[in-house]
Amino acid sequence: MTGLDVAFAAVGGLTLAAAALAVTSRQVIHAALWLVVSLGALAGCYLVLGAELVALVQILVYVGAIVVLVLFALMLTRAPIGRRTDLSTSRTHRVLAAVAGSATTALLLAVLLPLASAPVARRETSTEGIAQQLFGTWVWPFELLSVLLLVALVAGLAIARVGGERR
Repeated sequence: MTGLDVAFAAVGGLTLAAAALAVTSRQVIHAALWLVVSLGALAGCYLVLGAELVALVQILVYVGAIVVLVLFALMLTRAPIGRRTDLSTSRTHRVLAAVAGSATTALLLAVLLPLASAPVARRETSTEGIAQQLFGTWVWPFELLSVLLLVALVAGLAIARVGGERR
């Protein structure tokens, strides 16, 4: 086992733990902050794998845009920050959700584990090639995504402002 394998396992474990905390947290703000940690650690996984450009895009697009938009929306809607007991589900629902999640995980593992032992044909990639594809072929979807996020931000501000005037 090389040092890169150990680093990948450590960063992957951090990603997994932060993702689990993001999903299981009962406070919305804490869940969003754990999502930041999870997505940042995923960018660390990309760095360990040698995909620096993908890691940079991960941080810029997901951590820098999507999570900030989520936090901004939470602040605009005045979402409750503390614990809320009235939003809690019953123990039966939580058990059923755990069973459904475990069944989905088992199904994915049953499909993906046989593929892990199959030989993989590797292509030589470079940052320049990825950047050419990303900013040449896929530049319009990225631009449309940025416009969509801007529209969502303005719409959230407009809804919050209209809701504030009625009160």
